[in-house]
Amino acid sequence: MFWTTLLSVLILTASTGTALGAALGLTGLIILHFFAEGATSLALNAVWNVLNEFTLSAIPLFIIMGEILLESGVSQKIYSSLSGIFRHIPGGLLHTNIAVCTVFGAISGSSLSTAAAVGSVAYPEMSKRNYNEPMVVGSLAGGGTLGLLIPPSLSLLIYGALTETSIGKLFMGGILPGILMAILFMLYIFIRCTKNPKLWNSDTYNEEKLSSSIIDLLKIWPIAFLIIAVMGSIVLGIATPTEAAGVGVISSLLLGLFWGDLSKEKIFKCFYNSAITYGSIGFVVVGAVILAQSISILGIPQELIEAIQNMGMSKYYVLTLIVLIYLILGCLFDGLSLMVMTLPIVFPLMTNLGFDPVWLGVIITIMIEIGQITPPVGLNLSVLVAVTDNKVGLGETAIATSPYWILLLFGILIVTIFPSIVLYMPNHLM
Repeated sequence: MFWTTLLSVLILTASTGTALGAALGLTGLIILHFFAEGATSLALNAVWNVLNEFTLSAIPLFIIMGEILLESGVSQKIYSSLSGIFRHIPGGLLHTNIAVCTVFGAISGSSLSTAAAVGSVAYPEMSKRNYNEPMVVGSLAGGGTLGLLIPPSLSLLIYGALTETSIGKLFMGGILPGILMAILFMLYIFIRCTKNPKLWNSDTYNEEKLSSSIIDLLKIWPIAFLIIAVMGSIVLGIATPTEAAGVGVISSLLLGLFWGDLSKEKIFKCFYNSAITYGSIGFVVVGAVILAQSISILGIPQELIEAIQNMGMSKYYVLTLIVLIYLILGCLFDGLSLMVMTLPIVFPLMTNLGFDPVWLGVIITIMIEIGQITPPVGLNLSVLVAVTDNKVGLGETAIATSPYWILLLFGILIVTIFPSIVLYMPNHLM
């Protein structure tokens, strides 16, 4: 009876075009009213407590930091400096796309911002050099997902705030898997371009020297300073993630003003876009918190845990089912909404089975990355189609991105077999 009501109300509210946050919140309030003796005040208290958390205030700060770097033209400088390193390797600027996405992800925290910033710089340059366009947008869409995994990550930040898991440990846990995925992406590009040289154009790089490439690389030292200022302060225990986010905002403003082309008008635009982005995320969080409160009061996670124990299912079998569920739902919801919506059930279920909370946060983030490049909702795909002015259609972009989709799944398998990839840095550096 309860599950029928839950799914019916959620599907009904979502199908009417209601915003997801409103659909989740309304579903939770209805459940509390009819199944928990009208305990709606508990949901309101839970919302107040979450929005009052000091940790959660880091979210708008990291969003502002990413917007500032996006508007200030810093991505152009990063791309120009890194491109020389990969000029003579089969794949050329395709490798640069992955490398720049990795670096930009370390200062942005957003998959969409990373894909948009790097794509707007890379696509015109590579189009002029006659690179295979589907290969270009595939590398940009796949590389853009690294913005969610490489810290500071909005996904890991929200996960930590909602599950009371250490943000610092989550950030540390995302570093090695993020580097692993970047290496896998580059390895795929290298193999494809070695077998088919027509996918990239090496003729225009013959005159370039390695020494000039190294000099270009040294020019982006301010970015290294920004990464150290933000992540270093967290790792060394000098600052909390929220305080580090504040440092990041100030540092990015200084970089944008003195190293980029940031203006007063662009600063206003950054704060305006950040407010809209945070508002949409916050609305989903509020609705999810209300739904989580209703599910928790009725003991749904405990019932699921007991049912699984009675069936004798192994924890890896359950993990496989969870991955399949995320793959299916990733076709219908954007990544952060999907995570916030499912955490009330998935987190207690998986941690009770013995999975480490930090490891689980990284796994869920990789699943969200897969959702970012899964049609029809895959937001990274839509961003890249817009960047190309519809020269490369959504279907063609999705097909070109499918190898990265598979590699992300392969990444989940690797960190499941070798969980120390995620847990080594949190356990030894924090």
